[in-house]
Amino acid sequence: MSFEVILKDLVERVPHAIGAILVDWEGEAVMEHCHCDPYDMRFIAAHKVIILARLKELQSIDNVGAIEDVAVTASREHLIIGCINQDYSLVMSIARRCPLALAMYNFRQAIAELKKEF
Repeated sequence: MSFEVILKDLVERVPHAIGAILVDWEGEAVMEHCHCDPYDMRFIAAHKVIILARLKELQSIDNVGAIEDVAVTASREHLIIGCINQDYSLVMSIARRCPLALAMYNFRQAIAELKKEF
């Protein structure tokens, strides 16, 4: 399955999804599918590098194991960030009214599909 199909399927399956983007280790967009301006998703993705880097620092300090994914809740939306491998991550933005557990379930399925593509 192609990256485009996986991202489109993820965004379409999750109610109130804003978009999803596949990014490299520098925060550069590889592919996105969104119901918003693609620039907005690219901007969010570029900043996820900072969040993920801080979490990886925590992982090495506390010896908690590898960071797989994280959900950040803001006043209007949730941001879900997940590692595909050392070089690539998936970032998804959803409205606050979206059930987070449902979004996380579908997000993790998409991560598993993307891992097969690498």
